[in-house]
Amino acid sequence: MGMVGLGVAVGCAVVTCAIAAALVRRRARSWLRWGGAVAVVEGFEEGCATPVGRLRQVVDAMAVEMYAGLASDGGSKLKMLLTFVDTLPDGDEDGIYYALDLGATTCQVLRIQLGGGGSKIINHKVEQHQIPQELASSTSEELFDFISLTLKEFVEREENGINQVLDERKELGFTFSFPIRQLSISSGVLIKWTKGFAIEDVVGKDVSRCLEEAMSRNGLNMRVGALVNDTVGTLALGHYYDKDTVAAVIIGTGTNACYVERSDALIKSQGLLTNSGGMVVNMEWGNFWSAHLPKTSYDIALDDESPNRNEQGFEKMISGMYLGEIVRRVLHRIAEESDIFGESADHLSVPFILRTSLMAAMHEDDSPNLREVGRILEEQFQMPGISLKARMLVVRVCDIVTRRAARLTAAGIIGILKKIGRDGISGVASGRAKGKPKRSVVAIERGLYTNYSMFREYMNEAITDILGEEIAQNVVLRVAEDGSGIGAALLIATYSSKR
Repeated sequence: MGMVGLGVAVGCAVVTCAIAAALVRRRARSWLRWGGAVAVVEGFEEGCATPVGRLRQVVDAMAVEMYAGLASDGGSKLKMLLTFVDTLPDGDEDGIYYALDLGATTCQVLRIQLGGGGSKIINHKVEQHQIPQELASSTSEELFDFISLTLKEFVEREENGINQVLDERKELGFTFSFPIRQLSISSGVLIKWTKGFAIEDVVGKDVSRCLEEAMSRNGLNMRVGALVNDTVGTLALGHYYDKDTVAAVIIGTGTNACYVERSDALIKSQGLLTNSGGMVVNMEWGNFWSAHLPKTSYDIALDDESPNRNEQGFEKMISGMYLGEIVRRVLHRIAEESDIFGESADHLSVPFILRTSLMAAMHEDDSPNLREVGRILEEQFQMPGISLKARMLVVRVCDIVTRRAARLTAAGIIGILKKIGRDGISGVASGRAKGKPKRSVVAIERGLYTNYSMFREYMNEAITDILGEEIAQNVVLRVAEDGSGIGAALLIATYSSKR
């Protein structure tokens, strides 16, 4: 080989080595970037872990806090509010009844017709109206005028003319899905707003009176005959169909639970007489907290930046208002630690841009190339062309957040059953017959359980994990659709028949 040929060969070898070295460096940087993303997810997953041992600690903590809340006001993070509901519907109710359900983002109005004698609900009609966002921080008069006018228009349509509405005074079931201190079956004062509401001139007032004044202003001849929390309405509907229903859970935008407690366990209200020997207790369990809950740096940051810091700790880990936001915070951290989301990942820094419904859609995307995940990332965060590997990591984050929330919700439910001796383990009133646990039905309403199959799966799995397969068969989770509103109407029917 001549000198020229040798030079060419050496030059080619040098170029080849340079290209190879560049490829190696690029691949190394790529692995490093990917490794940073994976490390963030693995650290988060470890912080969110809910092994059975930890779940049982949460169960015990829930039961202990329930005892403390029943013993004295302020004795627990759980308010354990008396509802004055001591009789639940049983299927014998009859007549036509109206109800109004004020929730986090919507106002429902409904009418039911009951046949009595076990014929159940003959007919019911429900209308849902979106609450204008500005009303959440307006005035008492503006909010209650809006909902009373919504109700009036509905009643007029159903009664075929305003004269009938004005001539006959009707009783209304009012579901108010915020913490109230009940004064009677039909009245109660607002303790504080939750779920984004902030109307200061309602706090400390009787919300039934606020609504009745608005109905009077707007020419609607009605009075509030039953004021209930959404969980109490759900429990009422569950019991109407199945008398083994002992508790109810709302798990949607917000979360709460209620259950039937023995009168002699209501220590802070000794001497209170009830017709049935028991009373429904509104736990306000969104405020539950325990050192056993798996709290991460993302949860701490979310709480620090929230308007209700150090409050609603349980709700911030399990409810629909927050799950998508937790996922967003983790994805934002991944974007800071790597470039797997490309250069347009700045949109991940916008708080609450990822709704939980979209998180669920990504989590349940079963297409081969995770097409729905890609679409949501592009539309919500302007992040086109995200790799399949990165999409899979996003789904993994959604799964971690959902699994933790569902398993903690299940632990909360078992905590209630433990308190009333229906967990099959505690040994207190633990069976219909010797050795047989009682069948216990828990009525559940709202979208996280009803519309999110993975959440539902993880909840059921956790109940079996905590109780064991044999005992878990006696715990029935049952959807009570529109329970919060229909239940209020059913309670009006129940208490009307007693008057």
